[in-house]
Amino acid sequence: METWFTPFEPQPAPSELPEEFPSPLDELGPHALARLAAERMQAELRAGSVAPGVPASGLDGPEGGKMFGVLVVQEPGGRIGFLRSFSGMLDGRWDVPGFVPPMFDREARTHVEPAGEAVVKALLARAEALRTSPEFVALQQAHAEQEVRHAAEREAMRAVHEARKRQRHDRRAEFVAADTLSEAEKRQALHALDQESRGDKAERRRLEAAQTEEWQTIQPKRARLERRLRALDRLRRIVSRTFMKRIHDSYVLPNAQGERRSLRALFPAGEPPSGAGDCAAPKLLAYAFTHGLRPLALAEFWWGSPPPAGGRVAGAFYSACRDKCGPLLPFLLDGLRVAPPRAFAPPVVTAQELPILYEDEWLVIVDKPCGLLSVPAKDASLTDSVAARLRARYPHAAGPLLVHRLDLDTSGLLVAALDPRTHADLQRQFLHREVHKRYVAWLEGLFPGERGTIDFPMRVDLHDRPRQIHDPVHGKPAVTEWHVLARRGERTRVAFFPLTGRTHQLRVHAAHPLGLGTPIVGDRLYGRDADRLHLHAESLSFRHPHTGQRVTFERPAPF
Repeated sequence: METWFTPFEPQPAPSELPEEFPSPLDELGPHALARLAAERMQAELRAGSVAPGVPASGLDGPEGGKMFGVLVVQEPGGRIGFLRSFSGMLDGRWDVPGFVPPMFDREARTHVEPAGEAVVKALLARAEALRTSPEFVALQQAHAEQEVRHAAEREAMRAVHEARKRQRHDRRAEFVAADTLSEAEKRQALHALDQESRGDKAERRRLEAAQTEEWQTIQPKRARLERRLRALDRLRRIVSRTFMKRIHDSYVLPNAQGERRSLRALFPAGEPPSGAGDCAAPKLLAYAFTHGLRPLALAEFWWGSPPPAGGRVAGAFYSACRDKCGPLLPFLLDGLRVAPPRAFAPPVVTAQELPILYEDEWLVIVDKPCGLLSVPAKDASLTDSVAARLRARYPHAAGPLLVHRLDLDTSGLLVAALDPRTHADLQRQFLHREVHKRYVAWLEGLFPGERGTIDFPMRVDLHDRPRQIHDPVHGKPAVTEWHVLARRGERTRVAFFPLTGRTHQLRVHAAHPLGLGTPIVGDRLYGRDADRLHLHAESLSFRHPHTGQRVTFERPAPF
């Protein structure tokens, strides 16, 4: 046990210990004692060492970042120290000196994993061999060429038939209007045109029949090989699920009551997500309960390069994940006195008069303070907002008032419309990128370059709302232009010009490595907390819906 237990020197006083175990889902940061243990570990990481033979530099690669955890514990004899852990594997290993071991039964996993991996790899190899076989490649190429040629033939015939149809339409009109033709001659002429039309339809059917016949020379062979590929894929998924069930059954979790339960039993559908049971928090708690240690406080933090999707910054603390750890924690903590999780709540904004920069009979420009919601929250207890204050100030205004929104933590200019027509006009200007917005921000770091454009798609992180992540497949376009205004010490002042309006767009574009790789000062979601988020909407320019004149409003940042 001494290998994993690090005692505090000097020992903390009783007054420094938490009365209840702080919830791992707490959003307001770890207990001071857990933070102290984490900062000691971070100092070692900063010095370049994770463990003997495991350099910290390995965490700085594209896939290298890692979530680490510390658990402050008390030995039966009363001595207080902490345990260390990491999420998943580190340096390709489950076991690293100084870190608690994984939870799974090693012998059971040894019997399952190598055989399972071998079968899955063999099925993947068979599928890849079939997919790259000369026969399948030739059939796929022939099918693609055939599709292009058939489409071209159909389009060429459609163009010819359309031209003939227009000619018949003109000739039909001429026959009907001709005074030199008898009624019988007109009927005969019109009948001939109908015959031509039927001839075109017959020609199209002959082409379709010929193409179908040619298609059938390739499709049955291609379909047979595709069915084999699908069958191999289904078999691989079945084998993977079977082996994953056996691997999950090698995880048995203990709790503070001395009870034990299998990993799969703790997930309602019996299908734990990938990596469940391997996060830092469950590993630490399981080790403590197994070895008679009393958990006192927990902290988890990210170290190294951010994950590909973004949303993590080195050294920042994070609460336990809800998809993998959420179902495990109630059982693991059963028997401990656990404090309820504290959720982030917006600071109380004094009910001073809402700063109005401009108003007329059609619209209002507001300077929103940091910490005031743009619109009322879903939580019924959070009713104060710009929209609510405007509604009280302009009781006769119609429509939804606010044309756009700013994040709770962002200050700056908002435009509100006092009637539906003005609101619709302004929304169209936003939609067609006719509104020019300029934000200013202090970024927590230095980076190369003076100006540029950030362009990558984003979406909400379904497992960690309200954070947004980079997703090249399912994300929506997000584009921001930027240029540097000043560099002061280790901070950079930047002007942002968003061309789209995604949630948290500027915050993600600043923090993500595909953007500037430097979070905004005070960004509690994508960086580190501070006195406030140093992001301000300082300029807004648009065409006035009623005068037609271009109007510009500015309010300097309060930081």
